[in-house]
Amino acid sequence: MQNTATPTHCPYCALQCGMNLTPAADGTVEVGERADFPVNRGALCGKGRTAPAVLASGARLTSPLVRSADGALVPAGWDEALDRIAGGLARARAERGADAVGVFGGGGLTNEKAYALGKFARVVLGTSQIDYNGRFCMSSAAAAGTKAFGLDRGLPFPLEDIPRTGCVILVGSNPAETMPPSLRYFTELRENGGTLIVVDPRRTRTAEQADLHLAPRPGTDLALALGMLHLVVAEGRVDERYVEERTAGWEEARAAAMAHWPEYVERITGVSVPELREAVRLFCAPEAAMVLTARGPEQQAKGTDTVGAWINLCLATGRAGRPLSGYGCLTGQGNGQGGREHGQKADQLPGYRRLTDPAARLHVAGVWGVDPDSLPGPGRSAYELLDALGTDVRALLLMGSNPVVSAPRAAHVEERIRSLDFLAVCDVVLSETAALADVVLPVTQWAEETGTTTNLEGRVLLRRRAVTPPDGVRGDLEVLHGLADRLGVEKGFPTEPEEVFEELRRASAGGPADYSGIDYRRLGEGNGVFWPCPAPGADGPPHPGTPRLFLDRFATGDGRARFAAVAHRPSAEEPDEAYPVLLTTGRVLAQYQSGAQTRRVAELNAAAPGPFVELHPRLAARLGAAEGDPLAVVSRRGRAVAPARITTGIRPDTVFMPFHWPGEGRANTLTNPALDPTSRMPEFKVCAVRVEVAR
Repeated sequence: MQNTATPTHCPYCALQCGMNLTPAADGTVEVGERADFPVNRGALCGKGRTAPAVLASGARLTSPLVRSADGALVPAGWDEALDRIAGGLARARAERGADAVGVFGGGGLTNEKAYALGKFARVVLGTSQIDYNGRFCMSSAAAAGTKAFGLDRGLPFPLEDIPRTGCVILVGSNPAETMPPSLRYFTELRENGGTLIVVDPRRTRTAEQADLHLAPRPGTDLALALGMLHLVVAEGRVDERYVEERTAGWEEARAAAMAHWPEYVERITGVSVPELREAVRLFCAPEAAMVLTARGPEQQAKGTDTVGAWINLCLATGRAGRPLSGYGCLTGQGNGQGGREHGQKADQLPGYRRLTDPAARLHVAGVWGVDPDSLPGPGRSAYELLDALGTDVRALLLMGSNPVVSAPRAAHVEERIRSLDFLAVCDVVLSETAALADVVLPVTQWAEETGTTTNLEGRVLLRRRAVTPPDGVRGDLEVLHGLADRLGVEKGFPTEPEEVFEELRRASAGGPADYSGIDYRRLGEGNGVFWPCPAPGADGPPHPGTPRLFLDRFATGDGRARFAAVAHRPSAEEPDEAYPVLLTTGRVLAQYQSGAQTRRVAELNAAAPGPFVELHPRLAARLGAAEGDPLAVVSRRGRAVAPARITTGIRPDTVFMPFHWPGEGRANTLTNPALDPTSRMPEFKVCAVRVEVAR
């Protein structure tokens, strides 16, 4: 075990905060500040500070588990476990065809793992049925960004630009709780004389810091953006020269926006006309401004259109592709950006190439040494794949995800998982999903392995191995190597991360997300490299990377950004007499995603011990509910029960539940799997419920 500090990165959110890890004499691992890393400048939230707690043997798996004849999960050797998985996958494929086997990945996997998993699905299994939980995070923003700019990267500029702009509209994001070290950027923005507008139906810790807080009814962010664009036009605030020189599709988008006059938008959203006018004034007053979205507007069945409308606001006012201005998405998961770039998404090949593009197939197949025609086409999106389990898809290999807690309509998803002929799960802990598996493999985690991730800025980073994993634990790359070998593919799945990354570089070369000019040496010597970073010519200097996109042209064929001609439409499920209240969901400071890891950390559980239902005093009075009373929240998909938390910081027509917990308080029992037609994002953020005191 090493005795010196190893510089590395946090395993949780997409900030990928820098930290130093030092093994202690008692076997624990100490977390230290890493002030040189520019994203967090030494600051860490509670999740980052306590991350090594999950390294302890009592919190994590240290032996493969297999399902015994009596139905229990019992310890087994690695050879037996891998043989069982290979047999289960091969049996389903032989009996029902390649697409009877599914693969489900995660936005926390390193770039190397995501790349290898996508290659394994398409080359070894020959299945099209692969997707990942990142579909549930930022896919609407990705789809809208690609439509508008020709390229999706969460932030087209570094975080350091935020304090230097004039105004930020933060839509459906609560970084004070979801990525606390980033809050300093917004604090510094205001200290520098800039303004912060927060759009959120709740008065969150972030909204309390804002100069203006707009609290729209859940599911109406699209109307809000269109109403603001209407005012931009009506008040003569359009940057006509910019629109003419750098955009296309303005006439159609303007006509759509003009149908959303302020009083109409006020009726839809609940945001008053004076508030709308003030938001437009604050946004348009400075020379530079930004719009940043997160899961609030994105996790809707109209999420792509909603993000497109916010992008329209940037384009109409000349606030994209200019210094200190632009649209950005605050990516959620640790490697949510890189995870969607290199092949574990249903419709993509490495380098953010389209699976339907013949040239892309030819290039990647050449790197893989296979016939392009052998590569399957696009498969089902994440929820559609989960919904097909046990019917069309009979066996599933799952890595780094816990859909029993995190998927919409979770009780149904759990039922579909239980109906599989065979389930194999690779995880650090025995998650609620892993507990249902036929085979569970204990795999290494962040501090026990080397690999790259890509943070929300598009900054490719090197996570370094700091400690030795326990005996009985192997890396995901070793798992894929062992399975490929057992399934008849002896080469092409190396176990060393750097070797995998070298292949990823070749596969991504020339693609939208070009990593070919990045290597482990460069990453080890600095604080990351922004993609795209193509390889230099024979005698040329290394490419510096691209911290800021679109300053000269957009990534479209003609270099112009595209407006989206969109109109407001109702949510997939509106309140009615039977279900008169809106439910929205989200995260809390001390827990992360499905909670599979953070719920095993005592300090975090003490801070956030369980689920709750946040509701306004007026709604509580109508229900006869007091603080702490058990409330039943019922949707058309199920029932969840959790204690009441009464606050004036939420709209009276809305309740909020965090989604980190399983059991009777599982928020995703209630959520609606209605899908965005473009991104295939489920509508997590709004559904109709009734609320009653649980007797």
